[in-house]
Amino acid sequence: MVQPKVLSIVLAGGEGKRLMPLTADRAKPAVPFGATYRLIDFALSNMVNSGFMKVAVLTQYKSHSLDRHITVTWRLSSMLGNYITPVPAQQRRGPHWYQGSADAIYQSMNLINDEDPDYVIVFGADNIYRMDVAAMLHAHIDSGLPASVAAIRVPRAEASAFGIIDSGPDRVINRFLEKPSDPPGLADAPDMSFASMGNYIFSRKEFVERLNVDGQNKDSKHDMGGDIIPSFVESRECSVYDFTENDVPGSTEVDRNYWRDVGTIDAFYDAHMDLVSVTPEFNLYNQEWPIWTQQAQLPGAKFTLHGTAESSIVTNGCIISGGEVDHSILSPGVRIDNHSSVDGCVIMHNARVGRNCTLRNVILDKNVVVPDGVEIGVDHEADKARGFTVSDNGVTVVPKNIQVTAI
Repeated sequence: MVQPKVLSIVLAGGEGKRLMPLTADRAKPAVPFGATYRLIDFALSNMVNSGFMKVAVLTQYKSHSLDRHITVTWRLSSMLGNYITPVPAQQRRGPHWYQGSADAIYQSMNLINDEDPDYVIVFGADNIYRMDVAAMLHAHIDSGLPASVAAIRVPRAEASAFGIIDSGPDRVINRFLEKPSDPPGLADAPDMSFASMGNYIFSRKEFVERLNVDGQNKDSKHDMGGDIIPSFVESRECSVYDFTENDVPGSTEVDRNYWRDVGTIDAFYDAHMDLVSVTPEFNLYNQEWPIWTQQAQLPGAKFTLHGTAESSIVTNGCIISGGEVDHSILSPGVRIDNHSSVDGCVIMHNARVGRNCTLRNVILDKNVVVPDGVEIGVDHEADKARGFTVSDNGVTVVPKNIQVTAI
């Protein structure tokens, strides 16, 4: 059987304003996650594990660290014609940067022309999930329609926060609704609705035609979810793919169909807390569908002077010297000193926490130094006085490279 030719495009140009200050110096897909990964590693791992080895990553906003991560980490065999390559905005359609997600692909049409695929996969770069993309491709081909949208089931009471898909039993999408006040329920589950995951598959010919039409439309916002998908829906040429039908090897009953949009500080923090329970809601230890990245070349974690860590992820190069760590994620090179307490925290690479410190529900970005005796996350007004960000749910974020001062 001849395998279809496929080109995967990962949209990684997002600015990520709602994740500030974590995105002050990096693109959203480059934000570290889960101690050793970056957000984009999840989308790329899904592509590679699904057998799709020709991937173009479209970048734009503050993309240096993202470009470098892709170039250094995601090196596939060129002898077999495989590649994962960052593609910066090139102004191929005139002197302007990407005007939207659809425009990013329109301006990069040379990628499609050069690869000449039968199908184009278009996925976002910054959600946390596992997905067998090949299963979605097979469903797309079986549908006989030129466009497919992956959707996750969400409670109808919460669905007004999402882009919602209204479809019939035949899975043809009737309407694509942006944050509707009265979301439609599902035929087999009236209290649930289909929310778009922002992941799409297209038949190449029809997709290119729609991109060309959209590119010439001066009234368009040139957005995949706002313009391209609705154009297919209007002509009843778009199907919905139910994410709950996606069977990923090694999934557990707990983490099956896990998907999180980590677009805000609170969502980003909550997704981290999903990793550290006894039975994690998202299982990083699934070796049948691994999340790939470049691991730090550092010695194993060390615990001295009765240092402890419970319900936590502690990675290479960490030293817990007499400190107590609970329900936290420690990235490579982190040090926690004597008599310090770290609870419910996400601590990124090479951060240092001195002696007699208390951290509660805190995100420390890379290279932050917390001197002896400092409390963070205990008094939010004091945190704000230091210039730190405090989220709606009370998570304090300390920007990268900061030397914290005591008040």
